[in-house]
Amino acid sequence: MAIQTIRTPPYPIDAQFVERWSPRAFTLDPIDERTLLTILEAARWGPSSHNAQPWRFMYARRDTESWEMFLSFLSDFNRSWATRAAAIIVVASMRTFRMPGKDEEVPLLTHSFDAGAAWAFLALQASLSGWGAHALAGINSEKIRSDLDIPDNFAVEACVALGQAGDATLLPDSLRAREMPSDRKPLSDIAAEGRFIGGS
Repeated sequence: MAIQTIRTPPYPIDAQFVERWSPRAFTLDPIDERTLLTILEAARWGPSSHNAQPWRFMYARRDTESWEMFLSFLSDFNRSWATRAAAIIVVASMRTFRMPGKDEEVPLLTHSFDAGAAWAFLALQASLSGWGAHALAGINSEKIRSDLDIPDNFAVEACVALGQAGDATLLPDSLRAREMPSDRKPLSDIAAEGRFIGGS
């Protein structure tokens, strides 16, 4: 579904960065496994410290055996709209890694940062493939850890709802007005040479 947006970057960047957004209104179109794996393949190529690749992705497609379990990982608010998604992906990251040539696991201080890079690649590939990807922080991390048997040395980072963007009327009334690409803070609010920029 085409969404009108006034996103206009003041510096020249590729259109994919402003065309990508995070919809909540999804059609009921299913996603085939090959398409989903293509989107995850892009995430696999994300950059990571020491090339540790700490990210892990677990997923369920709608109308499959694991779907209801993955829906149960979401907060009530997120479940109210993500139930129409074509797939839900759990993102986790490994807190430790083994340096090349070493036997001992050591802390990987960038595991969350690196998983975020992989998520960005996932989101961009989804958008380029005609799918919407919406990351969710409103999740039950302990239930995810328990139900999916995720070891303690992995952090449960987030979930992602993936689907074909649909009309805002598919959403609960309280969400319809918010169903549009959001703007961003000016670059001058977040980047400066030689000094820190505070503020909210």
